[in-house]
Amino acid sequence: MGTCIICDTPVDGEVCEVHEEDVCFVFRGDEPSQLTPNRYYRGTVDGYADFGVFVDIGPRVTGLLHRSELDSRLESLDWEPGDTVFVQVLSVRDNGNVDLGWSIRESADEFRGTIVDDPDEGEHRLEDEADDTPTDGTTADAEAESAAEAESTTGTDSTAESDDREAPNTESAAQNQDATASAATAGTAGGTSTTDAGAVATGSAGAVAVTEEDDPDRSGSDDADAKLARATVDSLEDRLGTIVRLEGEITSVRQTSGPTVFELKDETGIVECAAFEEAGVRAYPDVDVDDIVSLEGEVERHNGDLQIETEALTVQTDEDATEIHDRLEAAIEDEARPAAIEPFGELDAVTAVESELADAATAIRRAVMESRPVVIRHSDTADGYTAAAGLEHAILPLIREKHTRDDAVYHYVERRPLEGSRYEMNDATGDVTSLLDAQNRHDELVPLVVVVDAGSTDASREAYELLDRYGADHLVVDGGRADDLSDAVTTTVTPATQGASVDDCTTTALAATLASAVNPDVRDDLAHLPALSYWEEPPTAFVDLATDAGYDATGLEDRRNAVALEAHYQSYNDKRELIADLLFDPDGDLAAHVSEQFRDKLETELETARENAGVRGTNGVTITVLDTAKYTHRFDFPPTGLLLDELHRRERNRTEPPFVTLGVDETELHVRATDAVDVRDLGDAIASAVPNAGVHTVGGADGHVEFLKGERAAVHDAAIDALGELLS
Repeated sequence: MGTCIICDTPVDGEVCEVHEEDVCFVFRGDEPSQLTPNRYYRGTVDGYADFGVFVDIGPRVTGLLHRSELDSRLESLDWEPGDTVFVQVLSVRDNGNVDLGWSIRESADEFRGTIVDDPDEGEHRLEDEADDTPTDGTTADAEAESAAEAESTTGTDSTAESDDREAPNTESAAQNQDATASAATAGTAGGTSTTDAGAVATGSAGAVAVTEEDDPDRSGSDDADAKLARATVDSLEDRLGTIVRLEGEITSVRQTSGPTVFELKDETGIVECAAFEEAGVRAYPDVDVDDIVSLEGEVERHNGDLQIETEALTVQTDEDATEIHDRLEAAIEDEARPAAIEPFGELDAVTAVESELADAATAIRRAVMESRPVVIRHSDTADGYTAAAGLEHAILPLIREKHTRDDAVYHYVERRPLEGSRYEMNDATGDVTSLLDAQNRHDELVPLVVVVDAGSTDASREAYELLDRYGADHLVVDGGRADDLSDAVTTTVTPATQGASVDDCTTTALAATLASAVNPDVRDDLAHLPALSYWEEPPTAFVDLATDAGYDATGLEDRRNAVALEAHYQSYNDKRELIADLLFDPDGDLAAHVSEQFRDKLETELETARENAGVRGTNGVTITVLDTAKYTHRFDFPPTGLLLDELHRRERNRTEPPFVTLGVDETELHVRATDAVDVRDLGDAIASAVPNAGVHTVGGADGHVEFLKGERAAVHDAAIDALGELLS
């Protein structure tokens, strides 16, 4: 028990709560969580961004003083990187970000004392360190500042334009070497030692001096120019604070307001490497994406992520580049191809495309390993969402494993729902625009585009040709009717083109098997998805799998209904976390709640539809006709397709087949039938009967027919006649 340095009140530390804001603290910790909110700390200006100033509070802790906290305009500050400032810690977020506040006192003399905040040694007065003076005459605190400067982490703001309060450190490698070399001359404990291989390590808290005896990566040569033995990305976790040499390929280059950030990929993973020339200036301008390089630097942790503070970066050429490239290529190909394809259940449609599933899994795994984003395009149906979310669920852990950045999962896989079940020029144009923007702004690689439950017909050829122009590989996964696009699509997983029956196949049944091949570790998580994707009578094998996984019939129905409802709202948004909660939360309370909303909305709309539907008969075919323009709320739930599906299921049990449900609005015609109807044949028949109606089929054999609004009545009658002919 001590007394407050200001009022002599008995306290456990050095100052009471009343006077805690009257003193400044010098932080000696290594983690943001060790800071105490509301205290004032001494810091060092790290760099500027559009939204504030980054301030180093300690050797490994950086905070953001947002422009809204300043008492003047950001542009009016005369602080330079390296200047000592005083700031208040407002809060420490769960992700390690530190929010700082302005201090009107900008000199140590304006505070009523200085206290060292050391989580390991406890609090003590700065003046108590006066007796611990190094041989060069500096104070222990000054020595600690030198070590802190030498160990300062170079980090990045993942998107320089956004106010995400990521705190980059703009300390350069050159400054680091100068500082450590200067400290080394002191020759005292806690100073800095330089190994004969030229690596520098400080003796301050959290760092160790490196020698050949200590570090197996040292070459063992007495030559001062002997280079480090090669390390791999997957070994960096155990090498914090040491100098390493990496060899690999540059997958992205990002210029921030402080350092330049390179992403380096080797055969084991991907890591960010920060290099500093000066604030906002491109370091190593001759190094670009796809270059094969050798890099040396110190392993640091910045905001929880591993990062290399780059000291040397060299582009490899000739034999060295070829050797590194071949090593990467061989390792990636070997790791990318799945050992085997293990289908869920015994569906013929799935076994018919096992080879294609292996190729698709290889393409997805390879994209992750090469640091190429994976863009999943999918229909806005329950089947499309479930299939795509299953793939996303398999890819996310692979990205976490391969990338050292925690936010990589938001950059390297993205689901983009489609409007309906088509992948068209409008969609491809959006994807190309996004990839070009990512290339120009962030030097991202061209993505792999995975089209799920859509894009399997000739109507998508032009869209794929546009992707080809920009070097974007693409693959299609669709359990419905499909055209042969093998000459237009990199990989097609479409059982219909292999001669297999798809009457009992959903896209999710295919995608779940594909996802388990992409990442076998999540196979158990996916076991219930195939059964969930059927609106009625799922195959027994799928039901058994779901039951074994703990999902009964009610649980499956609730999850399917909930996904169908949420798919309708904000259809352009992937709703990643919400869809994952609905599909993968074993508790199911949320799904049950949303499913109840689904049933209420659907029953209300069905009641209206059934009261206003008419019945026509022709050639022995019974046709229920619904004017969807007059008797549905077209922009509310349920959408037309889902409403017609349910109306057809309810009405077909009342009559003998063949039975058809026909939905007609002002410009579109949708068909559901007990016997298979090729909508293209239907469209041709209508066009022949009404040649001036501008009739054309959208999508494939299970698509819909579009026509001119002025010919609606004629198209309606022609459709009734054509259905009678096709099904009689």
